[in-house]
Amino acid sequence: MPDYRAYLLNEHGGIIRRVEWHCADDAAAEQRARQLVDVHDVELWQRDRKIAVYRAVRPPFFRT
Repeated sequence: MPDYRAYLLNEHGGIIRRVEWHCADDAAAEQRARQLVDVHDVELWQRDRKIAVYRAVRPPFFRT
């Protein structure tokens, strides 16, 4: 199974946390990554391949 990782990003694009897991394919990894989105954006990667970026919906006072 491929290795995937997701990066939770702060409002400036800096990494707050990294989460790693194994999934059968990109679709399964994308589903897991979407569950991580709250007030932080999430980037999903497989090794050196960026798969997707999921944008958090922030209230106006969080936006810079």
